[in-house]
Amino acid sequence: MQNSPLVSIAVPVYNGENYLSATLESLINQTYNNIEIIISDNGSTDDTKDICETFASKDDRIKYFRYDVNKGAAWNFNNAFKKATGRYFKWAAHDDLHAPEFVEECVNILETKPEVVLCFTRTNFIDSDGGIMFECKYEIDLYAASRRERFIHFANADHIVHEIFGVIRKEALDNSPLIGGYLGSDVVLLTKLTLTGRFYQVNKILFSHREHETRSMINPQGAENKTQWFDASKKGTYVLIRWKRFLEDCRMLAAEDSMTGKEKFQSFVDLLRVINWNKKLYLSELTQNIAIFLKLSR
Repeated sequence: MQNSPLVSIAVPVYNGENYLSATLESLINQTYNNIEIIISDNGSTDDTKDICETFASKDDRIKYFRYDVNKGAAWNFNNAFKKATGRYFKWAAHDDLHAPEFVEECVNILETKPEVVLCFTRTNFIDSDGGIMFECKYEIDLYAASRRERFIHFANADHIVHEIFGVIRKEALDNSPLIGGYLGSDVVLLTKLTLTGRFYQVNKILFSHREHETRSMINPQGAENKTQWFDASKKGTYVLIRWKRFLEDCRMLAAEDSMTGKEKFQSFVDLLRVINWNKKLYLSELTQNIAIFLKLSR
């Protein structure tokens, strides 16, 4: 496949010794060979370094970068992206698995459907031992022609967004906010991409998202700790997650040159409807934040 487009796969990792080897095995064994695997090690203190160096010594498609200080997941995800050279790009969590055909199936769609900006596959949730828990199913038509329809689906998304681990046109990410230093920034990025083009789901289960007790979004607990996980400089802070997403979506719409004034207005109204639909959650987040502020100010 010398004339095929290069696919860059980024593996941002911090202390991933538990599942990293299995993940890397699933990536190097892809049927689509024209890939580069970029590992960004965010100051791991376990055996991650040894695992990465072992794999890199056996496969020259692997590029291993290690950093002494953990700067947070957002920095690590974005740093790995900035080192990519491919036409297509994909993030891969250190604990997820990919069927051998995953990349090939996604690239085939992107090559034949220019309107598609991101391609992903059906997904199984698996446990710590790799046992199947359930298939992720939800009713969202991300291939819809209407940008407004695609946009509001993600603006109101409340599921684990495994779509972020699909194969994406790199030029679309070049013009995006990438991963922000706050919880929910991956959803904001996907919302931005829905304005750029359609999403396509391959009707095959080729991706496995692993749920386990040491997964980053389960441990540490609490919004403050999860915010710090995204951005290490935000220790002791609490971000209004839903309100932050709302403001970022508004900023995104205002700056979107490809939309007409009518489309923007309708989409702004849609965002207000999202708040109304979930008003209890938005109000709860405000009261929780006020309580934390009062506690810290004593």
